[in-house]
Amino acid sequence: MSDCPTCHQPVPPQAIACPHCQAPLKAFGHPGIPLYRTETEDYLCQSCAYEADDTCTFPQRPYARACTLYVSQQQQQTWLQADSFASSKAYRSSTAGWRWPQLAPVGWVLLGLLGLSLVLALR
Repeated sequence: MSDCPTCHQPVPPQAIACPHCQAPLKAFGHPGIPLYRTETEDYLCQSCAYEADDTCTFPQRPYARACTLYVSQQQQQTWLQADSFASSKAYRSSTAGWRWPQLAPVGWVLLGLLGLSLVLALR
């Protein structure tokens, strides 16, 4: 069970609003989307990655204290580093040279039958 960001009382995970103070916990009309809130007087937009690259479409921009689109700049950097590592690893393996494909046993059987039929056709 998580705590309400406003009154700090325990709240069930499926709750859309806090049962104690009625503060909204999920996006209105979209109970599956979390609602990010600032715990200070600062705005979320100051540390949001969408604000930094100017792709934010949230109507309360740049003065949002609660937002459904929020992604911290540190979290985005982590994603970008992981993505660049994965793509560089994929590039190295694709340029490492041609390797025998890893066929399923059925593929090897079909390949063998094709070879056998080729040998019999050439006789």
